[in-house]
Amino acid sequence: MGDANRERSAQILADKINLLLDTLRTEAGEPFDFATIQQGLKDRGVAISRTKWHYLKTADPRVRPDEKLLRALGEVFGVDPEYLVQEDGPLPQQVEQELHTVRALRRAEVRNFAARALGQIDPEGLQAILEVIEKNENKHRDNFQE
Repeated sequence: MGDANRERSAQILADKINLLLDTLRTEAGEPFDFATIQQGLKDRGVAISRTKWHYLKTADPRVRPDEKLLRALGEVFGVDPEYLVQEDGPLPQQVEQELHTVRALRRAEVRNFAARALGQIDPEGLQAILEVIEKNENKHRDNFQE
């Protein structure tokens, strides 16, 4: 594998890991942290150091995860391990649901902010603001999936 391919693969994995960290929660409803990831991997027979975890999250191309690590990471996050290495393809259902929830919360925050800041904003103005936000969110999501 050439350097460019190795760098691209590392970046894809890092992007996917960071998206999962940003969107998914543990069974206890807490964000995933290193200790949780490390224990989850250990429970699956895979050891990981804090340094290696950092390298995976920051797309350091010197770290090449093996199949066992990818499979264990997929199990810890509850996603198909193939998702972690595929450049394109659909988001896992739980990630899509969480992003949908975040978008809904953002729209509500914008609506509340606009109502406070602008007084009685007309429905058309509010809809225009929400459409701009939705357009930007879709653009960001589409760029991520490319």
